[in-house]
Amino acid sequence: MLYHSTNNPAHRVDLKEAVLRSLPPDNGLYMPDKLPVLGGDFWKIWRYLSFQEIGYAVAEAFFGEDVPHDALKDIVEGTLTFDAPLVTLAPGDHILELFHGPTLAFKDFGARFMARLMGWLTRDEDRELTVLVATSGDTGGAVASAFHNVPGTRVIILYPEGKVSGLQEKQLTALGGNITALEIAGSFDDCQALVKSAFLNQELSAKLNLTSANSINLSRLVPQSFYYIHSARQLPEGVKPVFVVPSGNFGNLTAGLLAAQLGLPVEHFIAATNRNDVVPAYLSSGDYQPRPSVATISNAMDVGAPSNFVRMQALFGGSWDSMKAKIHGVMFSDDQTRAAIREVKSIHGYDIDPHGAVAWLAARQWRAGHPGTATISLETAHPSKFPDVMEAELGKGVIEIPERLAVLADKPKVATKLGTDTAAFHDYLRSI
Repeated sequence: MLYHSTNNPAHRVDLKEAVLRSLPPDNGLYMPDKLPVLGGDFWKIWRYLSFQEIGYAVAEAFFGEDVPHDALKDIVEGTLTFDAPLVTLAPGDHILELFHGPTLAFKDFGARFMARLMGWLTRDEDRELTVLVATSGDTGGAVASAFHNVPGTRVIILYPEGKVSGLQEKQLTALGGNITALEIAGSFDDCQALVKSAFLNQELSAKLNLTSANSINLSRLVPQSFYYIHSARQLPEGVKPVFVVPSGNFGNLTAGLLAAQLGLPVEHFIAATNRNDVVPAYLSSGDYQPRPSVATISNAMDVGAPSNFVRMQALFGGSWDSMKAKIHGVMFSDDQTRAAIREVKSIHGYDIDPHGAVAWLAARQWRAGHPGTATISLETAHPSKFPDVMEAELGKGVIEIPERLAVLADKPKVATKLGTDTAAFHDYLRSI
C-alpha cells in the first residue's frame, strides 16, 4: 500500500518511508491511499474474537500487503500482552480502562506496536534510528518504555517544563540508557513545533536517521483502533456505542474514526476537552483557529494546535458538515473536572483520573439529552499518575500507586534544559 501527504496527494511513499520518516517534507501527515474496510466475514464473528485476533485483523487490513503474516502476528501478540477491560458504572455508563500496560497509559498500545513494527522494517539495517518525540504527559513515558535499551535505537523526548506531573516526568527522565529527556521552557505546542522542524530539515533528518513516535506517525494510530472494536463487542448485541474521547492532539479520536471506517458500528463520537477547546469551537462554528495552549489539571490534553486535525479533515473530505454530524465537541473547566472526580468516587466508588473525568462529564451530558444511549468513556491513564490532583479531591493515600510507577519516585531526574529557539535545538541535535 502507498501513503500520501494530506498536503499533497501526489506525494506518495511506501510503508517503510511513511513509518520511519513519519512526516512528509511538505509538513502534511501521511494517510493510506485507500482506507481499508473489514469484510462481512469479520463482522459476522467479531464479538467472539479475542483482543489479539481483533488486533491482527485490523493490522492485516492496514499493513498486510507489506508485512508477512507471521511477522504481523508476532507484532500484535507482542503488543497486546495486557487487557483493556470495560467497566460499567451504571446502565449505559461505561468506562474503557486503557491503563493496564507497563506505563499505565493508553499510549502503551501504540508505542509497543510501533516499536515492533519499526524493528521489523529496519531488521536488515545497521544504522542507528533516532526516535524524536514531543509529549504533554503520557506519550513520552510509553515511548521510553517501548524503546528502552532496544538495540539500534536512541530516543529523544521533549516535554514542557513544569507542565507534566512528577511521576510522569520520572517516566521520561529516570530510565537512562538510550533515553534522553529535553526539558523545554515552553508549552507542548512548542515541543511539537521543534520536533516538526527537525523533520523538515532534510540535513538533520538524514544525519540522525530521524523517526517520530508522536501520533503524527500513522503506526501509532492503527493499534489504538484495536480497543475501540474490542470494547464495543463487550456491549450487548445491537447496542451501538457513543465513544467519549478525552482529546488533546486528537490521535485517539482519529483512531476511533479509523475503527468506524473499518466497519465498526458507532452511534457517535464526542471530543471532550479542557479549556484547550480548539476542535469543539471548530465543530460549533466551522472556523478552525489554533491558539497557544493553556495549562490545566488534565495536562495531556493541553494542546492548542492538534496535529491530527488534518487527518480528521481528510477522513471527512474536508467537510465541516460531515464532521459535525459524526463528532460532538464539548469543553469543561478544571473546577468541573475536580467535582467530577469527587462525584464519580462518591456515587460509584470508582477512582477516575482528570482526563477520564472530562470524558465522564461529557458522557453524562450526552446521555441526559439522548436517553437510552450507551456511552463508553475512555479512561486514558491510571489516576496514580496525578497524585496532587487526586489527593486534593479524594484525600491522601486513597489512590494506591502501582509498583511499576512507585519504583521511579526516588530515582534521579536526568534532563537537559532547552528553550524554544529552533536554531539552538538543531545545534543540540547536531552535537549528539
